[in-house]
Amino acid sequence: MPYRYLLLFAVALASAAHADAIGRFKSFLSGTQSARADFEQQVYGREGKVTQASKGSFVFLRPGRFRWTYAKPLDQVIVGDGERVWIHDRDLNQVTVRKLSKALGSTPAALLAGSSEVEKAFELSDAGTRDGLEWLEAKPRDADAGFERIRMGFSATGLEAMELRDNFGQTTRLRFTNLQRNPKVDPAEFRFEPPKGADVLGEK
Repeated sequence: MPYRYLLLFAVALASAAHADAIGRFKSFLSGTQSARADFEQQVYGREGKVTQASKGSFVFLRPGRFRWTYAKPLDQVIVGDGERVWIHDRDLNQVTVRKLSKALGSTPAALLAGSSEVEKAFELSDAGTRDGLEWLEAKPRDADAGFERIRMGFSATGLEAMELRDNFGQTTRLRFTNLQRNPKVDPAEFRFEPPKGADVLGEK
């Protein structure tokens, strides 16, 4: 799956027990500077069948720093160091790098690890209740964002799920566990050096 769809992954938490989804999300923006969690991810094709399943963990420190680690079978690491975004495919020993300003923009990561001015890049709306969660929908204002929408599902204790629908009819669904709000984070987690012998593509 293209890396821009994977950048979403960080975590959102909100503390207001009776707020709607937009209120919970805005509470996250104002009250959460860092977070870490485990996740399970499934990708569904147009026909609704699972085409890929994976799991892993992530951590973020706003603004713009995050590490998203997939276990096998993907075996991939995505790191935002505050200036660049690095995507390392460990099986291929290949690294793709882009400037953070270009990689975030109206991408999913801007919702979580970016700045607090997300409404300039996304149109936010309440998407109702489903599976016991209150859902926020975020549609990119940039027509070239590469995806149609992101949905974030909140319980009374915080974010529990995210869904991304891309322009090809694919839907990526994530469920979060062991979620920690504002943990102490070592800045070294967001530093990345391409491994020796790796093919490095993109712009440094």
